[in-house]
Amino acid sequence: MDQRPRRKPCVPSESPPSSCSPSQPPRSPESAVPTSPAPPTPGPTARAQALSAAAAATKKITDAVKDAGVDKKDIQTQDISLSTLTSSDGRHIDGYAASASITVHAKDLDSAGHLVDAAVAAGANNVYGPSLSRSDADELADKALADAVADARRKAEALAEAAGGSLGQVISVTEAGSSVPPMPYAARETALASDFPIEPGTQEIQSSVVVVFELR
Repeated sequence: MDQRPRRKPCVPSESPPSSCSPSQPPRSPESAVPTSPAPPTPGPTARAQALSAAAAATKKITDAVKDAGVDKKDIQTQDISLSTLTSSDGRHIDGYAASASITVHAKDLDSAGHLVDAAVAAGANNVYGPSLSRSDADELADKALADAVADARRKAEALAEAAGGSLGQVISVTEAGSSVPPMPYAARETALASDFPIEPGTQEIQSSVVVVFELR
């Protein structure tokens, strides 16, 4: 028997199957979106500076009206305020603003326009008033009450006569109310001129009473 070594059949070599996918660019590490840092919030120093500036401006105006002839006792601090100044989006505090106002009592009406001019020249940027009132308002109010009682008696006598009776003594008198309104005038900075004219006009003082009389 012829024995020869057997040859194995040749099989074309094949590479193991592999799956294909579309090529993708390599991923880069995730980057953060750049943001602008928030501006620092003004601290106590900024608040103190705003108040200090308002105090200096108020003192300058106060000194100006004093120099114009107003007594110290006729000048009164009305209010002091401190507010925040924010960014356009309202998210950040950019600073602070302080303001103050004073009330000035002038006894001489002819000097009122001069006082307004003095205050504006010293830096006042808002002017309200003047509000006019009479120094003898109490005396006039008392006279108005007396006139009201006399008028009530006159009307009561007419009613009693019409009813066929006569008027007796007063049982009670009650004040129903009195009115001594101030006379406000608006003044704008743009309209102010040297010695701005102030017209007093007229003022009406009213009193009302309720009088109960005995009918005979």
